[in-house]
Amino acid sequence: MESVAFVRLRAPYMHRYSGFHPRIKSYSFLGRQYCNTALTLASTVPARARELTCNAGSKMEPIYNDANAEFSFEDWLSNPWDVGIMLDDLDKFCSDNAVMYYQILVEVRWLLKLSEIPEVKEVPTFSQETRAFLENIIQDFNEDEALEVKKKQQTNYDLKAVVYYLKQKCDGHSEVLEVLDFSHSMCTSEDINNLAYGLLIKDTINHVMFPVMANLCKALCAMARNNAHIAMLSHSHGQASGTTLGIEMATFAFRLGYWARRISQVPIFGNFAGVVGKYNAYKFAYRDIDWPHVAQEFVTSFGLQFNPCTTQIESHYHMVELSDILVNFNNVLVEFTDEVRRYISLGYFEQMMKEENESYTMLYKLDPFDFANSSCDLVTAKSCLSTIKKFIFTAHMKVDLTDIQVTRFGLAPSLMAYKKFLLVIEKIEVNESRLAEDLEKNWVVLAEVIQTVMERYNLPEQHEKLKELTSGIYVDKERISSFIENLDLPKEEKLYLLNLTPLSYIGEAENLAKLIDEALGSLLVFKIN
Repeated sequence: MESVAFVRLRAPYMHRYSGFHPRIKSYSFLGRQYCNTALTLASTVPARARELTCNAGSKMEPIYNDANAEFSFEDWLSNPWDVGIMLDDLDKFCSDNAVMYYQILVEVRWLLKLSEIPEVKEVPTFSQETRAFLENIIQDFNEDEALEVKKKQQTNYDLKAVVYYLKQKCDGHSEVLEVLDFSHSMCTSEDINNLAYGLLIKDTINHVMFPVMANLCKALCAMARNNAHIAMLSHSHGQASGTTLGIEMATFAFRLGYWARRISQVPIFGNFAGVVGKYNAYKFAYRDIDWPHVAQEFVTSFGLQFNPCTTQIESHYHMVELSDILVNFNNVLVEFTDEVRRYISLGYFEQMMKEENESYTMLYKLDPFDFANSSCDLVTAKSCLSTIKKFIFTAHMKVDLTDIQVTRFGLAPSLMAYKKFLLVIEKIEVNESRLAEDLEKNWVVLAEVIQTVMERYNLPEQHEKLKELTSGIYVDKERISSFIENLDLPKEEKLYLLNLTPLSYIGEAENLAKLIDEALGSLLVFKIN
């Protein structure tokens, strides 16, 4: 990408959301769309945000000049929160170049498939050299080749340009050139695109999203193991009992692992049935061929699931399911982010941040902007995924391009949030003394175990006595000890209760936290097959 200028978003809190708005001059689409989302949010508030816009072409241009808004490209890249860096991996699979690659892949493989069907005499069986030649077109596709396709495009999604590009690549190879038109024979653009987008989504999830999601789970597992022994006051529904910081982290790790595993179980469907999905042209041209069987073989050869009953438009219900599960994964992470921010406010966690996060009026305070930033990205992702999911249910009657939009609009802010979270989670440390201080103030948590022992030995008026001990009265160590001393219990049980403290009353929490990797097991192996 060439050197560019940047415009800072002028809207309340937008600096926490997206940083800088790049005037992107690359043909890559993903970064522009992510920034468009930021601008859309900014447009809902007054002031300078409304002075920002971009044209509908391939470049984004600010409509005003501000000397303070000029930054070097190198300075921007040095920022670890840079949108470009965060989305670089996703851009490899979701850019316009990637779409072209998968379209070419399907076109070439369909021609090769036809050459293997004896009844299609117009496309003879290719020699090994010819097959290798066609496969090399796929393997050698790069940015320079993508620019060649771009030169032939009349619209953003002109699949005909891919056919023209293939003719150019096959010029001089007579065996292929004579039958190249069959690469798009009988099928529609939707036949090509639904397989191309299915492969794009599958590869994006497997190679971009899953590695980061796995790293998130592993980071929380590490926090669980490292803090398995650190006792804390449970805040799940009031000061209910003692727990450990490790098991609290392990709970979130398991929940994230569960939803990530669910994503890997979603089948990605595809079809290849022509106009209205009924093989009309196929059957008329070649009556003796079992086209549904051929289509099934072709679709499954890409590792996709075959959908035998569609209109021209594949139903894309896998996108609905993926969107739902991603929203659930993100909801867990939003809850965890809120939990961390609450722990920061309680003093349980301390931020190892730079002065850039200092409060303006309270210089002793570090605002958790980074966690708020991640949460905002996750909320944006949820909104995008939920909206497009609703649209997919009505998309079977129109040419559909929602697959790539879901990938760009839904996955981009999710990936941003995951990567930001991995950065900021390394910048917090546990304040063990603060955790112990809260436990020392809450000896009342031992009321649970005292009542359980009283029940075991069938002491009278268990509930009433504990209520009298704890209701509306501050319970300290002396009050608890005095109550235990007056219980009619065996000496050993009484001694055990007297030696118990809020710090030691954690049950199996420490052991459970240390076993989180074993508990997750195969949940950490993510892949859509």
